Amino acid sequence: MLILLPPSEGKADAGTGRRLDLTRLSLPELTPARQEVLAALIALSGGDEAAALAALGLSAGQRGELARNARLDRAATAPAGQVYTGVLYEALDLASLPAPAQRAARRTVLISSGLWGAVRLTDRIPPYRCPIGAKLPGVGALSAYWRRALAPAMAAAAGDGPVLDLRSGAYAATWAPRGEQAGRTVTVRVLHERDTPAGPTRSVVSHFNKATKGRLVRDLLVAGARPRTAAGLVTALRDLKYTVEEQPTPAGRPRQVDVVVTEL
Repeated sequence: MLILLPPSEGKADAGTGRRLDLTRLSLPELTPARQEVLAALIALSGGDEAAALAALGLSAGQRGELARNARLDRAATAPAGQVYTGVLYEALDLASLPAPAQRAARRTVLISSGLWGAVRLTDRIPPYRCPIGAKLPGVGALSAYWRRALAPAMAAAAGDGPVLDLRSGAYAATWAPRGEQAGRTVTVRVLHERDTPAGPTRSVVSHFNKATKGRLVRDLLVAGARPRTAAGLVTALRDLKYTVEEQPTPAGRPRQVDVVVTEL
């Protein structure tokens, strides 16, 4: 099984170990692309401040992010699972997982990134700011750039097992499984069901969507779930007491499921 996660806006303040070495990251076939994007980000962040803030969607009060970006090639690193600190990763709470679940996480989880393309939890990276919606000089729109660069590496990482795709829309657009792999992919939408005077209503949640996905991954890892098919993955979620409803899916597209929660 491969589990695809989005990155988080929230990141650790600083790395704690050796400097960045792109050649030691997972998916080494992405090294040339990572080098190109990293060089473009460093050059942008060390140049005209107003242009850099605009390109990265930052406010004037976040100019410190530019200084950090400008020295990424010599910054201290930490495992990606510690660098990302947002709501999803807080709910996943990697550090408290039992040892077997931590080993499973290292094998199965890939995190999408506007800067690195995709990394595993143990890959050592420095904290950075580079959203997937950014446009970098010489590279262009990162979403389109990674869509070209990621396909072979992601297809190989997915292999012949099921894929649980929990990425947000912008990151999901960087790689869409095709053909037979698409049929083994499950995407998840989180719905909040509430009782109202007019009867039960459901709505898509945003902030708590991330928390639910973090708990969902944690539960799969702790349970030692090892589904071999997309149907087996859906069954594993139901066995964990999640309310899962499948949506009609066209042939050749990932299976779409709703996870319905009553508490956030």
